[in-house]
Parts: sequence; C-alpha cells; structure tokens
Amino acid sequence: MRHRLKATWGFIWFILATALYGLFYPVRMTYKGICFVGRTIWRCVMAVYRTIIATPGAIWRTPMRMYRRAVVWRNWLLAKVTYLQEESAKWKTVFQIAKSPYSLLRACGLNPQAAAALLVAGSTAGTGVIVNETVLQDRSFRNGDAGVYAAPMDTPSAALEEMLAFRKTNKSDNTLRIVLGVVPVREIKIENVSVGTVYTGGSIPSSAHTSANGTAATSTAILIGGTVVSGGTSTYLEVGEMLLEKSRCSYLYFDNTTVHTINVIGNASDGQSINQTPGTSRMRAIGGGHHQADAMVTSGGSYDRIHIDAPTTAINGKIGKLTLSNLYTEGGACVFDRMKIGTLTIELNEIGVADGFSTKEFKIHQSVTAANWNVSDNVEVSIGVPSETLTNE
Repeated sequence: MRHRLKATWGFIWFILATALYGLFYPVRMTYKGICFVGRTIWRCVMAVYRTIIATPGAIWRTPMRMYRRAVVWRNWLLAKVTYLQEESAKWKTVFQIAKSPYSLLRACGLNPQAAAALLVAGSTAGTGVIVNETVLQDRSFRNGDAGVYAAPMDTPSAALEEMLAFRKTNKSDNTLRIVLGVVPVREIKIENVSVGTVYTGGSIPSSAHTSANGTAATSTAILIGGTVVSGGTSTYLEVGEMLLEKSRCSYLYFDNTTVHTINVIGNASDGQSINQTPGTSRMRAIGGGHHQADAMVTSGGSYDRIHIDAPTTAINGKIGKLTLSNLYTEGGACVFDRMKIGTLTIELNEIGVADGFSTKEFKIHQSVTAANWNVSDNVEVSIGVPSETLTNE
C-alpha cells in the first residue's frame, strides 16, 4: 500500500514540475539572455577601460622595449664582427710570420726592391714572401713605395696618378710625390732614403728640370714648396716646424720663404751663401684638432725624386711638422721654394760637388726673410759627389 502511495505522489510531483517548467521556461530563457547581454556589455566596457588605463604605461615602456630589442640585434652583430676581427688578426699574424725575413731587411734600411732581390737570390724565404709583399700588398707610403699620394692617404691616389700621367711616359718612374690640399697634416717624416742617381738605375725624371716657380733650373732631386698656378692663385706650403738634418745634397737652395725663426747650424758645404734678410713673419703652428690628419711617416726607400707641393689654386698646403732626416741624394738639387714656416732648422748637412768655393752650392737667397736668425758653425770644405754608388738591385 505504501509503495502505491509513494508512486502516486511521485507521479503528481513530476506532472507539477513539468507544468511549472513549461510555464516559466520563457521567463528563464529571457533572464539568461539578459544576463548574457549584460555580461558581454560589461566585458566590452572593462576591456575599453583596461585599454585606456594601460595606454600611458605602454607608451612609457615602449622606448625601453625597443631599446632592449635593439640591444639584442646589436649584440648579435657585434658577436659576428668580433669573430671576424679575431679571424682577421689570426691570418694577419700568420702573414707577418711568413714575411718576417722581408720586414727585417726593410728595417735594416734596404729598399723594397733590394730586399726582395736579396730574398730571392739567397732563397731565404722563397717566392711566397715576395708575392705576399709585392703582389698581394698594395703600395703604401709607410712601406716606402713610390707614387703620388694625396695627403694624408697612405696609399697612392689613382686619380692623381692618372691626371699627372704617372709612369705612363716612363714605366720606371720612381718618384715619391705628396700632394697637399685642404686637410692639414699633423706630421710628414721622411728619413733614411736614397734619392736621384745615388743608386744604380736611379735617374732624375724629365719633369724635374724646372723649379717650383716654373723657371728653368738645375734638375731637382728634392722639390718642396708651393706652386705658381698658371691662370689661378699661386700657393705656399705652410709649416709649423721644419727640420732638415744629416742629409747629403749636391745643391741646397732656399727661396721665396718667410720664417719666424731660422737655425742654420753646423752645415758643411763646398761654397755657401747665406743672406740673413730681416723680416716680420709671425710665429706659426698648424692645428686642426680632429679635423687634422694623422702623420705620414716613411723610412728606408729609394726614389728618383721627392716632390711635396700644393698644386690646387688658392689652397695652401699645411703641415704641422716636416722632418727630412738622413736623405742621401745625387744628380739634382734640393730645392725649397714658396714656403711659410714657424721654425726652420737646417743642421749638420753636407752640400757640394767639389767644384770650388767660388760656386755656392748652399744658398739661402735674399727672398728668404726671418724675424730671428741663428747662424753658427757653418763651414766651407771641399765636398764632392758620393764616392760610392749604391745599388737598388
């Protein structure tokens, strides 16, 4: 009986629940729809709100994020560059070890041609060193190679050599020429070199048979100074400090030069004429800061001629310090023309061709003026041409 009663009440409850569910179903679905739309609207509003709140922070952090990404790329690039530099240094060391016999001979004063010939003849290092030094390596001022150099570049200027027809008319042209322009050079130093006919095979080029101002003159083994520009404004070579020492010249001439202080000390010549003309030239130094070029230094080369000039109209060449030491020349004069110098020192040089004291091989002309002259211990003695001819083979 109890089981029948429980089943009856269960059936009644099922019918009642079904009726209530059917009665309130539309209301419940409407409520759920309203809740869904409300939540969606709320989420959109909160998303906009979070975006608005986060925007200033994102703008503030963007530079740092960009910087960190740039740092990552920078470190990657520097790692590759460092690797390449390390590899390059290793290969450079290998070649330096391979060429050490040649470099040792150059350090002992031999010119590139003589050092190369000695290595080949003696079979000390084989032809590999010669290839490395003379074929694979470009010409450079520091290595003592002839050419036309646009100061302060260490390699010859192809454009200038083309313009000046360098080695076109004479394939054996072995001139060292430095062309100065608007960039000041801190220092030019040329030492321990042979110039002209002092070595076998050396010759003065045909272009060297005129002086700096274009008039006929004795051949010039060394010509340094400004230029008389045809149809333009002539130039001077401005030098803060110049030193000419321990050199051998057949003739030594200074002309058209203004100096603040001249020191002419301890020179021996086969006849000399030193005109101490007073002047009012100012003290001079060549600056330029980081706009000033670095030094050009060479030692131990052999050349047919050395020529330093400023050929561009209205542009004076400028050198902070010019040092010419232990130059051994023959076959032409050492001429310095059209210069403006702060301090000029000419000391312990030998000049002459053994033709008697009546001919003045050492001349400082009246066109050279200075505010201060210091002339002492210069003597006239018989000095001839070099008694022994050097070889460049």
